[in-house]
Amino acid sequence: MITSCSGNASSQNLTWYNNSTISSITEDPDKPNDLVRVAIGISAQVFYLSKKSPDYKVLMEKLNQSYKNGKAFDIGIENNTNIIKQVKEVK
Repeated sequence: MITSCSGNASSQNLTWYNNSTISSITEDPDKPNDLVRVAIGISAQVFYLSKKSPDYKVLMEKLNQSYKNGKAFDIGIENNTNIIKQVKEVK
């Protein structure tokens, strides 16, 4: 698997992990009611998905597709927070 990270500035201040697959999804032990831990790629970089996000269900569905089926997505991480904000189909 090849993962690339692009630092293009956008209106949402995101760093993109392109063509990435999820290697782990677990409850955050420190904030189980607020966050889910998501590990991206074989280097197991850990990011978070907020359960309070209005897009939580849609994002979690895509992350589960990647984790369970190995499907690659482009994943947008908010700078300075490590929170997953967008998950897009690979073009």
